[in-house]
Amino acid sequence: MSRAILVLNAGSSSIKFSLFLEQGESLEFFLGGQLEGLYTSTRFKAKQAQGLLMRENDWPQGLPLGHDGAIAYLADFLREELGQHSLVAVGHRVVHGGLDFAAPLRLNAETVERLEKLNPLAPLHQPHNLKPIRLLLDRLPDLPQVACFDTAFHRTQPELAQMFALPKDLHDEGVRRYGFHGLSYEYIASALPALDPAAAQGRCVVLHLGNGASMCAISGGNSVASTMGFTALDGLPMGTRCGALDPGVILYLIDQHGLDARAIEDLLYKQSGLLGVSGLSSDMRTLLASEEPRAKLAVDLYVYRIVRELGSLAAALGGLDALVFTGGIGENSAEIRARVCRAVAWLGLELNESANQSGLARISAPASKLSAWKIPTDEELMIARHTRRLLAE
Repeated sequence: MSRAILVLNAGSSSIKFSLFLEQGESLEFFLGGQLEGLYTSTRFKAKQAQGLLMRENDWPQGLPLGHDGAIAYLADFLREELGQHSLVAVGHRVVHGGLDFAAPLRLNAETVERLEKLNPLAPLHQPHNLKPIRLLLDRLPDLPQVACFDTAFHRTQPELAQMFALPKDLHDEGVRRYGFHGLSYEYIASALPALDPAAAQGRCVVLHLGNGASMCAISGGNSVASTMGFTALDGLPMGTRCGALDPGVILYLIDQHGLDARAIEDLLYKQSGLLGVSGLSSDMRTLLASEEPRAKLAVDLYVYRIVRELGSLAAALGGLDALVFTGGIGENSAEIRARVCRAVAWLGLELNESANQSGLARISAPASKLSAWKIPTDEELMIARHTRRLLAE
């Protein structure tokens, strides 16, 4: 019999889950999956640690579960699968910790109310992250819950790195650069010492490249600067998000196209990025396989923006010792990794072409002045670790 920790990542229409078992000092992945289409046609899928499918379930059109029904269904499923194992805590991914929360937090009704006040800072994510927390507080008030924040890792950034050139009272109010994907960066920072101790103690840029994409400058394991700022819109072009944008474009859209806030939100979050430029797809695999000129243009712009931001982050670090690629694209696209590495050869990076095409972690040549790595991220394990630690306090 082992103690189990459940990790939940709730979105507007999905809940991803992972279950970890304590095995001595370590945590072992036991099972995981997701419920999606919570308000349309709900679908459930769960897999074992070896990737074997455990269960699939679909609900008829017009009979969605919603968050309440999804949590109830998941609770029944886990009760069956846990057997003699005991669920001791739930860890949650929460996008925004604001100014006050720079570390994982044990949750209660009061702390959830404080987190709900941060909803305006992440309106498309925060309310949905908090829904399962509220549900579990009501139904299982004695079950410990922990919030782990995507912004927390970046709270080590210097004050200057967090500032916009806006009136100081807005900065004090919380209009500043927060950075996101912090749980992914924290995991990479914890994994790098075993692979490259010198780089882990030195200056590293991590590229979290996926449907959401960002980059982070890390010095001695601490965040120094990030491409994302006040929201998860900033920085790199993403699957459907625009990335860095002249704020004058927003004024133009209001004045010349008559767009209101919600229409602009939809444009920037859902119609832009790789999808908007290509007019074809938000999926990098589809774009790389396409002969369409706009697909090629979208990929070219994506790589150009990465390389340009890399120069900026290297400047913030005062030099560079290593690059790490992670995320769905970063881990799986040898072509994107190769194009980025070749474009920054001026930094002293020499790509090992065969290693890049293989499953090896190190993709830079032995003689390269800086190392380059491909490291799968594990945000869920990071959340489970934090949850276990707080449970012991």
